[in-house]
Amino acid sequence: MKILARRLKLARLKEGLTQKELAGELGIPLKTYKNYEAIGIGHATPPLELLVRIAELLNTTTDYLLGR
Repeated sequence: MKILARRLKLARLKEGLTQKELAGELGIPLKTYKNYEAIGIGHATPPLELLVRIAELLNTTTDYLLGR
């Protein structure tokens, strides 16, 4: 999901957070979070419950993150 990766990054930057800071808030390894923002090989999609938590931390909605 290229749009998810792009919107995660945009929302994170808008909130002034680094990938490391957000991963820490989520309680996940930095490498795991980096894979959520990756486009192409190595990309991953967060589980739904984690996506909801990410949206909350980034003051946005899951609909925005998913491109709806």
